[in-house]
Amino acid sequence: MPLPALLENRLRLPVVAAPMFLASGPDLVLACCRAGIVGTFPAKNQRDLDGLDQWLQQISSGLAASTTQTGDQPAPYGVNLIVHPSNKTLEQELDLCAAYRVPIIITSLGAVPQIVDRVHAYGGIVFHDVVNRRHAEKAAAAGVDGLIAVSAGAGGHTGLANPFALIAEIRRFFNGTLLLAGSLGSGSDIAAAQTIGADLAYMGTRFVATRECAADAAYKAMIHESQLADITTTAAVSGITANFLQPSLDRAGISADGPAVTGAINVDADMADAFTTAANQPKPWRDIWSAGHGVGSIDHSPSVADLVRTLQQDYHAAVAAQRGRAAHVPPAD
Repeated sequence: MPLPALLENRLRLPVVAAPMFLASGPDLVLACCRAGIVGTFPAKNQRDLDGLDQWLQQISSGLAASTTQTGDQPAPYGVNLIVHPSNKTLEQELDLCAAYRVPIIITSLGAVPQIVDRVHAYGGIVFHDVVNRRHAEKAAAAGVDGLIAVSAGAGGHTGLANPFALIAEIRRFFNGTLLLAGSLGSGSDIAAAQTIGADLAYMGTRFVATRECAADAAYKAMIHESQLADITTTAAVSGITANFLQPSLDRAGISADGPAVTGAINVDADMADAFTTAANQPKPWRDIWSAGHGVGSIDHSPSVADLVRTLQQDYHAAVAAQRGRAAHVPPAD
């Protein structure tokens, strides 16, 4: 499908670096956009609205400076907003995004037409993450511009569906921009995502292990040392099914087979709790680290620029190889 106008001719690679709680910040966003892919961060990575304002100013001015210096426009950036009644500052977060005309808003835990209309009013677009057809249909009805199909193997809160099946079902009724998340870490993965019907690859774990990511050095080292077998899917940490690095679960004394955390979702309380500094109480995301199934292919932390160059090379090699294979398959009558 055609990309939204604000993405046309702005990307060197069809990739969105996913917003990662406590890991994505201005340095990572700016590096991604300058390298030619969409950089994003969660609004809740700042503890208060003043901090969010400062980050938006830093990113917008940094991208403007890049345009002045090089004459080229960097890729656009995005902000993840949690659309849930327990997020008491959602309206103020949206006000700030509108003031800075944030190009891409990524919504989670609720697709609301009023938010879509507000973003469209200043010229932005909205992507919404979904894990199944029912959620995708609701988001499409709300008028979002793109759907992020979160399939099995995604880091953090994950879907459970096979990506082939999930993409195929969504494409039956949705003609907008479709992104695929879940175990994507190489240029050939990006090409494969497009082959099965996605427009953009949505990559998180691969960007945790980059120099510009704000994640703890020990977190990056654990990703380097881990394999697929070290990823555990459990609801025992946050109450929502998510993928975590087993060594971090072991360190926190959490059994993946234990009961799921119960209770109503409380965005403000959960996010504030992650910022507390009690040394004797491991915190989800801060001390209990998430990662996707693709960790086995990550063994170092390059700069974002170097990573994107490698992904570009691998992507074009994969596309060329597939063209070569297709040339030996006779066309249908």
